[in-house]
Amino acid sequence: MMRALRSIARLTRAARVLGRHDALFPLELREEMPGALLALMPLAKIRFPWEPQPETSGDAGERLATALAALGPAYIKLGQFLATRPDIIGDVLAADLRSLQDKLPPFSMGEARAIIEEGFGKPMGDLFREISSPIAAASIAQVHRARTKPASETEEEREVAVKVLRPGIEERFARDLESFFWIAEQIEQHYAPARRLRPVEIVETLAESVKLEMDLRLEAAAMSEMAENIANDTGFRVPKVDWERTSRRVITMEWIEGIPAADRTALMAAGHDMHRLGRQVIQSFLMHAMRDGFFHADMHQGNLFVDEEGNLVAVDFGIMGRIGTNERRFMAEILYGLVQRDYVRVAEIHFEAGYVPQTKNIHAFAQALRAVAEPVFGRPAREVSMGKLLAQLFQVTEQFDMRTRPELLLLQKTMVVVEGVARHFDPDHNIWESSEPVLKSWMMDKLGPEARFEEAAAGALHLGRVMANLPEILDRAERTTRLLAESVDEEGVRIHPSSAEAVARAWDAASPWRHPALWAAIGAAGAFLLFKFF
Repeated sequence: MMRALRSIARLTRAARVLGRHDALFPLELREEMPGALLALMPLAKIRFPWEPQPETSGDAGERLATALAALGPAYIKLGQFLATRPDIIGDVLAADLRSLQDKLPPFSMGEARAIIEEGFGKPMGDLFREISSPIAAASIAQVHRARTKPASETEEEREVAVKVLRPGIEERFARDLESFFWIAEQIEQHYAPARRLRPVEIVETLAESVKLEMDLRLEAAAMSEMAENIANDTGFRVPKVDWERTSRRVITMEWIEGIPAADRTALMAAGHDMHRLGRQVIQSFLMHAMRDGFFHADMHQGNLFVDEEGNLVAVDFGIMGRIGTNERRFMAEILYGLVQRDYVRVAEIHFEAGYVPQTKNIHAFAQALRAVAEPVFGRPAREVSMGKLLAQLFQVTEQFDMRTRPELLLLQKTMVVVEGVARHFDPDHNIWESSEPVLKSWMMDKLGPEARFEEAAAGALHLGRVMANLPEILDRAERTTRLLAESVDEEGVRIHPSSAEAVARAWDAASPWRHPALWAAIGAAGAFLLFKFF
């Protein structure tokens, strides 16, 4: 009961903060809103005597950014996502919301010093020769520029970026997540059509990602892992981690000299190829997701820089995504099928993956996919409304009882964000043209003949391990069936001797050399070895 009351109070406060900033029902959007919502507007804008007078000047984006910043980190995350989608909310609103990415009010140097010294158990001066005031402040942490103090004569002084968690951020997120869980539970209990979206599991996914984001040692580990994955790649890199100056609430990394990806004017003035950058961000994301199964899941403009060589440099690895081998294959075939406009194959993959219930008609689903995707092809990118496309896709999923896949939420969300970044670099960017080479290459590597041989060889090795134990397994099975034939269960029901003997004969007949599947696996393994080494 108390949890419900706390959640209702917090959500009511959120609605009132948005309302008082004229951001819950923006003047610019009221003509499109239903009357029932507009009737609630006076309640949302009530101000108690002890509450400060909000700033209601400025356009809709400025008011919304101010309100979200006042509500705290969970709501700021929502604004950061919207800032990457100018094709959905408009260029002006998106530009205003970008202030939520790295231009929030910082906390004091005294608080930062206390967090650093507590984390390392030594004075800050023993770690850094000098450290600046905050140069960027986001919803979770703020960043300082610093120079390291060498711990020995052999160590060199280096310029680094020091990221420090905000004081009390863990408690604030915990409160917001409690409210999100409560409202998700209410939706599942009382609104049947939304249950297929699994709102509780969605919030659980968010909660897990937040836990990881609250421990900067895990962020450092993610940076290190991605650096290994992309060691031989070009066009994308990550900063090096200073492990000696990294703790749970502090992470120190290589200082990056570059132009913020959000500053399109500066990038163009520096002579960077904007079309290439748009292609690079899409292809890098797909390589990380498809090849490695490990990708940066918060890759908005505020977390990207472009260095002098034109490389994209990612920072802020607090939110990372992982997908398994099967999910990668499904995603690659679905996307490639859409690129090739093979809607029947795309529908088949949805059914094979279990995304669509088997009770549905596969050809009807393919027809629905065609109805959504065909209008997109052949049109200039700037003329395609991604907002309308997403709405149509949602209608299709509802019609065919597709359930939300929580393990794919970060992937889906990041695809939307990265596509928005590509459009920021190049408004005419075509995501399908950029995606096709990566998808085609990955499918050739993973679904081609050599990959099939590797899978067969792996299967043969697994079968070989099973076969090594087969004599013991057969002996146990034979003893068990004969014991069953001679025994009576507790209720006096005896297994018929002929049935038990038939089972025993079946096990006796299961000689490993009589199984054609084993010969097929051994043959595939042999063919693979010949193909690989000769």
